[in-house]
Amino acid sequence: MSTDIQTIKKIAHLARLEFNEEKEAEMLKDMNQILDWMDKLRELDTTSVEPLIHMSEEVNVMREDVVHHEITHEQALANAPKKDSDYFRVPKVLE
Repeated sequence: MSTDIQTIKKIAHLARLEFNEEKEAEMLKDMNQILDWMDKLRELDTTSVEPLIHMSEEVNVMREDVVHHEITHEQALANAPKKDSDYFRVPKVLE
């Protein structure tokens, strides 16, 4: 399987990328190498190979979710750069 320059241009457009002609040719070469490698991998018999679910055998040890020292409303606002009585003042994001 291989691809052509039009496919590279379409993929670049969908990914919002811009290439000059030299880079397009380079991307075409790289893409064709990847597709050739995938064709070689398809030739292998993988019926007895179990799918890889995780890259590591390590188990994520989660700690118990316990409530610790809570801060008061006043303490939370103490270091706020801008505040308005009981609330943080933040710049307007939406008009």
